[in-house]
Amino acid sequence: MIPHPKILALGTAASLIAGTALADGRQTGLSVQHAWSRETAAGQAVGGGFLTITNSGSRDERLLSGTTPVAAEVQLHTMTMDGGVMRMRQVTDGIAIPAKGSVELKPGSYHIMFMGLRRQLRQGERFPVALRFQRAGSVTVQFTVQPVAATGPMEGSHAGH
Repeated sequence: MIPHPKILALGTAASLIAGTALADGRQTGLSVQHAWSRETAAGQAVGGGFLTITNSGSRDERLLSGTTPVAAEVQLHTMTMDGGVMRMRQVTDGIAIPAKGSVELKPGSYHIMFMGLRRQLRQGERFPVALRFQRAGSVTVQFTVQPVAATGPMEGSHAGH
């Protein structure tokens, strides 16, 4: 069975590969790998999302926004150090994914925030997030929930290594 061209499917080693065909037949050249989130506590209102987006195409792309059934809002954020103080800010103009390049959304850098969680995110589960790109449109990615102390996606038995 061939998946819908705009739905991402779970592949080997927890990699997610984007369908690349747009409705008009053009190729996006986008792939998404290692989409993950951390387990949250009961009643916790926010969670984070992390992934790597690769653009093998010849045109720059931009991640603009997202939606998910597990949260009231999906925001794009960046985290920076300013005089020894960590500052998190919402990115309102999107995140650029350069042509022939990759962007890693990871702890301490660009990342996704799930605001107004509707339920606890539990280790081992997966949940969908529809990411909206400037050129490619909406693409659904499955995020895998890792342990609360995870520093990276779990590959086999090695979380974050």
